[in-house]
Amino acid sequence: MKTYKIAVIPGDGTGPEVINEGKKVLDTAASKYDFKLNYTNFDFGGERYLKTGKILDDSEVNELRKFDSIYLGAIGHPDVKPGVLEKGILLKARFDLDQYINLRPVKLYPGVETPIKNKGLEDIDFVVVRENTGGIYTGIGGVSMKGTKDEVAMQIMSYTRNQVDRCLKFAFDYTQKERKPRPWKCLSNEDINKKLVGQLTLVHKTNVLTYCGDLWERAFNEMGQEFYPNIKRDYNHVDVSTMRFIKNPEWYDVIVTENMFGDIITDESAEIQGGLGIAAGGNINPEGVSMFEPMGGSAPKYTGQNVINPLAAIEAGKMMIKHLGEKEAANKIEEAVSALLERKIIKGLSVQEIKDSGSSTSKIGDWIADYVAK
Repeated sequence: MKTYKIAVIPGDGTGPEVINEGKKVLDTAASKYDFKLNYTNFDFGGERYLKTGKILDDSEVNELRKFDSIYLGAIGHPDVKPGVLEKGILLKARFDLDQYINLRPVKLYPGVETPIKNKGLEDIDFVVVRENTGGIYTGIGGVSMKGTKDEVAMQIMSYTRNQVDRCLKFAFDYTQKERKPRPWKCLSNEDINKKLVGQLTLVHKTNVLTYCGDLWERAFNEMGQEFYPNIKRDYNHVDVSTMRFIKNPEWYDVIVTENMFGDIITDESAEIQGGLGIAAGGNINPEGVSMFEPMGGSAPKYTGQNVINPLAAIEAGKMMIKHLGEKEAANKIEEAVSALLERKIIKGLSVQEIKDSGSSTSKIGDWIADYVAK
């Protein structure tokens, strides 16, 4: 029996609650599909920081390297200044473990409402590949004359060709290998006759960011022309993409973009798929240890009430085992989530809608696990 070592960071607030439901579903899938998950818990988060002043040190990062994957609940504590935990735990883990891809599937499930008028399941099904370790988030810059009327603050967007190339390669490979064939609305009949297998859209701001934007665009076209002639290439300025997400989300298959733009557009993407209650993502090092998490926060005001929606954490677990190679089990979990939503077992994704359904965090986990088992 294949066994995977999983580092679990339940984190803060309702993080432990949703992770428990995710593990419940994962263990059921593992039992059915003949593999095993061995979990090791780590207490990284706000509570530990308040007690000890510790965030995440190098020895702890090295400990995480020993695992096959990392399953994260949520990081964020109301008594800790914003930025301390995010930089000290999340960004440190991403950078030190070189998780250079942030992968965000954007899929509208049946029974889930989108705020976009007249759009349905066939229109909202795309993936954002975000470069995850470069750009402005690396913190290159500084401040001078702080506190004076002449204060200068500077933070620099910086990319190496290698950082750009490896992100683009992941995105091209993902478009070619991982996307399910369907009648792509972004492909014309002429494209289909050319036997193109999908579309990859580069999102940047080349008309203003003329140095970094030029690097991304040149690398994108060079790589596509030489190695991926069966993939249609498209380009959008980031401001254009934010409008098209709302007007024509069906125009997208896979999107690749740099770090800051990716951070922004994936939050917009989450909203059009129904909200953060269903949005999950992976911080991926294709050659190392990856980390999977729900996109919502720790929601501390609901801690211990058994009312928070665990579907995003369950989706993150699904992404994790798919990344590990257990695709059949991952597909069954996705089928279960779809069935729960299509059958209106819960009235919606919000806390109030879960309460109104007579459901709870644990009941949703039980339902998904039972479906997978049966």
